[in-house]
Amino acid sequence: MLKVASYNMRKAVGTDRRRRPERTLEVLREIDADIVALQEADRRFGARAAVLSTHLLAEHSDYMAAPVAMRAASMGWHGNVLLVRRDAEIVDCEAIHLPALEPRGAISADIRIGTRMLRVVGMHLDLSGLWRRRQANAILAHLEANAHPMPTVLMGDLNEWRPTAGCLQDFCRSFTLAETGPSFHARRPVGRLDRILVSRELRVVASGVHSSAAARTASDHLPIWAELAS
Repeated sequence: MLKVASYNMRKAVGTDRRRRPERTLEVLREIDADIVALQEADRRFGARAAVLSTHLLAEHSDYMAAPVAMRAASMGWHGNVLLVRRDAEIVDCEAIHLPALEPRGAISADIRIGTRMLRVVGMHLDLSGLWRRRQANAILAHLEANAHPMPTVLMGDLNEWRPTAGCLQDFCRSFTLAETGPSFHARRPVGRLDRILVSRELRVVASGVHSSAAARTASDHLPIWAELAS
């Protein structure tokens, strides 16, 4: 069994308007996933510095970040970060450049956990439905062009309010959607903006929204998770 999670951490600024990276780490420890896709993990302006520093991760978690940062102070690409446990091996990783009006991106990593290989894509898509569909198709084209296909997980903040239309319609032609539940807004979740999708080689055994007391205050999004089997 493999557990994955996705979390828009909102730069560690909680619903109490306080920036507390240690609270974000507390939520990650509660979820206890093998792989986590983070969104809004870097500050948006200036040097785009990482909110969760390498030191914080090393001292207070069992995670390491896939090395996709383009800037010295950053951890991710347009705020997208993939965290994996330290006993896993990141075989390959890269940034995926997306068509966009505003800064948006996705990242991909091939990860070996024990004897299993898994490709994981983390993403944060546009507010515009038209651009979301263009971005979804760019991600799908990127995956289809890879010469070495493998079981794949897509996860992130898709910003898609509709249950089956838009970019979800595009993704679901090749991927199965995990029924995690509403994750936004954290204080009163009604929107299923955060999503996990898996390729046909994988089976979703269980999935849900992590709604602990810490999670309800650490960001305006709740984390989502899924347990997978092949």
